[in-house]
Amino acid sequence: MPLPQPDDLTSLVLRTDFGDHGAWDAVRTALDAAGEYRHATYVSDVRFDAVDVQALLDEEAAAEEDDRIIDVFLADATTMEEPGHPLLAVDLSDEPGRTFRVPAQWFPDVSANLSIANMDFADFADAADESGTFRGFDEG
Repeated sequence: MPLPQPDDLTSLVLRTDFGDHGAWDAVRTALDAAGEYRHATYVSDVRFDAVDVQALLDEEAAAEEDDRIIDVFLADATTMEEPGHPLLAVDLSDEPGRTFRVPAQWFPDVSANLSIANMDFADFADAADESGTFRGFDEG
C-alpha cells in the first residue's frame, strides 16, 4: 500500500509515534500556527507506528510511479518530545533516505518551497546545522 498522497501543495506529515495523543495535537497546533496558509496534510494511521526510514523507502519503491511522493515529514518521538517539535524530513526521491530536522517554525518555508519545486530537498539539508536541523538560511 503506497503512502497517502498529500493534498494539493501541502506536505505529508506522517505520525509515527502514538504514545501521547496530546503531543500529536500540540505538533499539529504548532505547525498550523507557524504559517498563514495550510502547509500540511496530516496522517495519523497506526500502521505507521514506529516505522523507520528504510521501511518508507521500501514502500515507496514498491508503489506505482504515479502513487510515489517526493518527500515526507515524520512526527516521531523526537518531534513529540522536543521543544519546537522538529519534524524529520525524509527525501524519498533524489537522495532516498537523506534526512534533516525542521522545527515547526520553519516548516511552512520548507513545505512551500518543496511543494512548488522552487527549491530541492538538498538545498535545505545542506543548510542544516551541525545537529542536522534546518533553522533557516544564514543571511550573513
